[in-house]
Formats: sequence, structure tokens, C-alpha cells
Amino acid sequence: MQCPRCQHENPRGMKFCGECAAPLASTCPSCGAANPSEHKFCGQCAAPLRTTPTAKSVAPESYTPKHLAEKILTSKAALEGERKQVTMEDGVLKAP
Repeated sequence: MQCPRCQHENPRGMKFCGECAAPLASTCPSCGAANPSEHKFCGQCAAPLRTTPTAKSVAPESYTPKHLAEKILTSKAALEGERKQVTMEDGVLKAP
């Protein structure tokens, strides 16, 4: 792929020129048309030029073993702990 800025020949699939770091045109995966690198969709066929991963939200129940989930739920009070009132005096922590 030839750089539009400096005419340097770059290997296929590169996003930036190896000589001047200019963004290279992206090729449409559907029709093969060249598009400016900043385009998200092909100017010829409107196909998406970039594939972005979608975030999938997975519930903890789907990957937490049942015996472990039960253990966590039964010991919830122990995990939450105990709250105590404390004060700071001259940079020293004091408990009543």
C-alpha cells in the first residue's frame, strides 16, 4: 500500500506509514474499496470498516461454583466485619 503523503510503499494491512507515520487508507472488507483511515463506514457500500469488540456483561452466577457461592452467602456477616468509631488526635489514631 502506497502512502498518500510520502509515496513510501508499505506492506498490506499496515495502518500507518512506516516512513512518515501518516495514517494509511483502510480497505473495505466487503467490496475492497479504499477509504480514508478516519472513516468508520465504506463510502462505496456502507459496510463497517472497523470491528469493535462488544462488551458482554456476564452474571457472576454463571462462573461461580455453587459450593463457593453458598459458602460466601452463609458467611456474609463474617465478611462484612464490625464497625467501630475511631478518632484522630495529633495524627495518632485513637479508639474509644
